[in-house]
Amino acid sequence: MLDAVLPSLDELSTWMPWARQSYGRRDALLFLRDSLAAWAEGRAYDFSIRYQAQQDRHLGNVSVWYTSRQSRVGEIGYWVRTDEAGNGIATEAAAHMLDIAFNELDMHRVTLRIASGNIGSERVAEKLGFEREGLLREELEVGGVWLDHSIWGLLDHEYRSRRLSYVEAGFLEA
Repeated sequence: MLDAVLPSLDELSTWMPWARQSYGRRDALLFLRDSLAAWAEGRAYDFSIRYQAQQDRHLGNVSVWYTSRQSRVGEIGYWVRTDEAGNGIATEAAAHMLDIAFNELDMHRVTLRIASGNIGSERVAEKLGFEREGLLREELEVGGVWLDHSIWGLLDHEYRSRRLSYVEAGFLEA
């Protein structure tokens, strides 16, 4: 993971509060520890993104978690190393998380929060058929700057009607 984060810090630090220039081995180990605890407690499910033929190359991470169990609402988050950005990796990873969210976790609604100006992430949302629903003003502080985030949503029935198009686009297998 560290090998993916470090050369990508300039890009990641624009959007992610955890991606500080001082990011190091200890930060990666803390993330892994927290991720394992969250998984065990059923709070969040973090996955490493890797090529099947190149399992030792970390491409990024993708996660899904509940924001409201009672309302069956969740959120997906992802990042991809800079030298692999633009290759459809985040879209494919997010499509797999939608499968988990709707089929395994029984979510009714999944959201994405995307920092204003993060065109790549907006493209992921558009390709997967998310609807842009609004703007969260100064929602998250990253590197001392408050960022607005657009909120995107996808409902269970919308996912089910679009899933075949994900397969046809190569994001999922049938």
